[in-house]
Amino acid sequence: MRLIVARCEVVYTGRLNARLPEALRLLMIKSDGSVMVHADHGGYKPSNWMTPPAVIEEEGDPLERIVVRKRAGASEDRLEIRVEEIFSDVEHDMGEAAALEKDGVERDLQEALAAAPAHCGEGFRLVRREWPTDIGPVDLMCRDGEDAWIAVEIKRIGTIDAVEQLSRYLERIRLDPAMASCRGVLAAQSIKPQARVLAESRGIACVEVDLAVLRGEREPELTLFAV
Repeated sequence: MRLIVARCEVVYTGRLNARLPEALRLLMIKSDGSVMVHADHGGYKPSNWMTPPAVIEEEGDPLERIVVRKRAGASEDRLEIRVEEIFSDVEHDMGEAAALEKDGVERDLQEALAAAPAHCGEGFRLVRREWPTDIGPVDLMCRDGEDAWIAVEIKRIGTIDAVEQLSRYLERIRLDPAMASCRGVLAAQSIKPQARVLAESRGIACVEVDLAVLRGEREPELTLFAV
C-alpha cells in the first residue's frame, strides 16, 4: 500500500463531474488498484475514489500528477490528481495476512447456503464456492432451473458496500461472453433499506436468510393469509 500526503487538487470526470479544490490530502493507493483520496474530515469515507480494475499513470519527477482511468460501459471514468507539494510518500507491504477474513456468521451462512442454495432462489443449484474473479472470489456461483448463471454474495448485514462489491464482481464475470447474462443475488441475515434500493436499481435480487432455519434449529415463521 502506498500512502502519499500532499497538497493537491482532484478532478473527477465521468458519469458526473466533481472537483476537490487544492488542499492537504491523504492519497491511498492499494495493491488491488483502488485509489482513495481522504481529507481530515468526513469520517471514514474518502472524499473521492476509484475502484479496480483501473489504469494508474504518474507524471513528473518529482511527482506532479496521478491519473486514474477506468472503463465504465461506453464511457471512461477519470480521476486526475494534480500534486502541488508532497510532504510524505511511503509504501508498506501489507502481506496476504492483512486480508479481511469473513466473520463466523458469514462463514456459517456460506456453508449452509452452499448446502441448500434453493434458499437464495427457486431452482438454484451450486456450481462452486469461492468462484474466482480477477478482483476477488464470489461466495457462491449457481445456476437456476433454466441453466442461467447467478452470482451470490453473502453477508451478515447487507449494506450499500455489499451491493457495490457484488456489482464489481458481476462486471468482471460478464466480460466472459458465456456468462454475459449472469445475475446477482445478495443474501444476508438483514439488508439495509438503502442497500435494497441500490440493488433493485442494478437488477440485483436481495434475499434475507435465517441461519437457525438453514441449520434446521428452528422452523420458519408461518405467514397467515386472510380468506
